[in-house]
Amino acid sequence: MKTIYLAGGCFWGVEDYFQRTYGVSDVVSGYANGLTDNPTYEAVCYEGTDHAETVKISYDPARVTLEYLLYRYMSIIDPTSLDQQGNDRGRQYRTGIYYESEDDRQVAERVLSATAKHYTKPLVVELKPIEHFYDAESYHQNYLVKNPMGYCHIHQDPEAVFIPADLYRQNSHELSPKAQAIAYHQGTEAPFSHGYHSLDEPGIYVDAVSGEPLFSSRDKYDALCGWASFVRPIAPEVITEHPDDSHGMLRTETRARVSGIHLGHVFSDGPIERGGLRYCINGAVLRFIPEDDLDRTGYGYLKSEL
Repeated sequence: MKTIYLAGGCFWGVEDYFQRTYGVSDVVSGYANGLTDNPTYEAVCYEGTDHAETVKISYDPARVTLEYLLYRYMSIIDPTSLDQQGNDRGRQYRTGIYYESEDDRQVAERVLSATAKHYTKPLVVELKPIEHFYDAESYHQNYLVKNPMGYCHIHQDPEAVFIPADLYRQNSHELSPKAQAIAYHQGTEAPFSHGYHSLDEPGIYVDAVSGEPLFSSRDKYDALCGWASFVRPIAPEVITEHPDDSHGMLRTETRARVSGIHLGHVFSDGPIERGGLRYCINGAVLRFIPEDDLDRTGYGYLKSEL
């Protein structure tokens, strides 16, 4: 197991969120990087101890990367808000990433740099080594499990599909000349010419350029058209749609969110009982990751989508 310490406002919600995140084995609420030893909740709130409400996250790096966990963290906080998250105000509610190793610091810097590009205001998330961490009182541990109606400033569902675009922006894979013609010049492969049209193995299909997850085998079906067909993307945001009036037809083109490459088209002749859509995709611009390889390749967090 590896450990990272995250401060994101009230620790009740941050603890509950990460307890339900793939690859995380344990989350403990506590107080970090303050001025006193063994502080109490009352002292942290009212006596200027300078501790931050923090969660200690233990995770399996063979199943989930620190980079992915940090992107999830950035998605549940306002990284530009100083000493305030949700309705909570005070120095103890500051945001912070507290690390144990130099490698973890470098990962955190990369995530913070990518995140900053999405904001006009500067980020105020602390990035410091962990100096000390003290477990909070027992009644704070698993608070929202014991009090389901308790206050929580986090509104994102931890069990919803979460695919951070920035996680894949720096990845790049070379394409064959045939795949390049499809990806960058809106070409189309011949029907039944690519093996993905009939592949029924469990796994996910990712953008062959960026590695961004696009489709799941769970949503794949045989449309008898000769191309890989899906009823939906693995998450709505990973596919963008664009009008296409080429070849004397009016169609809806699909592209990958991160790389922007051409994937194929979406039609409204899919199975009615599964939503009625058919995402008709060129196999040459996809890369298949079998279920057994998901953890090894960094896609283990999508196992629940198969």
